[in-house]
Amino acid sequence: MLVGYMRVSSENDRQSKALQRDALIAAGVDARHLFEDKASGARDDRPGLKSCLDFLKSGDTLVVWKLDRLGRSLPHLLDVVAGLRDAGVAFRSLTEGIMDTNTPHGELLFHIFGALAQYERALTRERIQAGIVSARRRGRHGGRPRAIEPEKLEAVVAALNASASKAAVCRAFGVARSTLIDTLARTGWTGSSR
Repeated sequence: MLVGYMRVSSENDRQSKALQRDALIAAGVDARHLFEDKASGARDDRPGLKSCLDFLKSGDTLVVWKLDRLGRSLPHLLDVVAGLRDAGVAFRSLTEGIMDTNTPHGELLFHIFGALAQYERALTRERIQAGIVSARRRGRHGGRPRAIEPEKLEAVVAALNASASKAAVCRAFGVARSTLIDTLARTGWTGSSR
């Protein structure tokens, strides 16, 4: 069975909706098997897409007018299509005619897209690691401070012993509450729990 999915970005996008609907019906999708969303492609919570994916059964083909109607990004699109393949559902895009996972060309193109997405993720990881190494060379280390410097700690403990609240001490000394609590626990301070 052919099942169609359409997405328009806004209520006022009637022309695009009609264009998608006409193309899907002309491709053989029964009007009763059309699912739609009126939402940005960047949104994760698309009820029409969820209903469509839940409706599909093994042997069905999901048909969209254009790839960007289905996925919000290449990795998201690949995840959706891979999920379809795992469920035994084929995928076809009408405007990108070669993108039909029922054909050898479409399957090849899907694998090429997958390889490109994996390459993009690897480059991103590589850039992040290079940035971390560069920051360390300049003396910068990420994450929150693990402890309060000894000079500052004496003043912090004195303020706490003078009945200052932990919140007030954190604000006054520019220390994160979790860092303060961790440092006090390591030092064995047993004063007020405020």
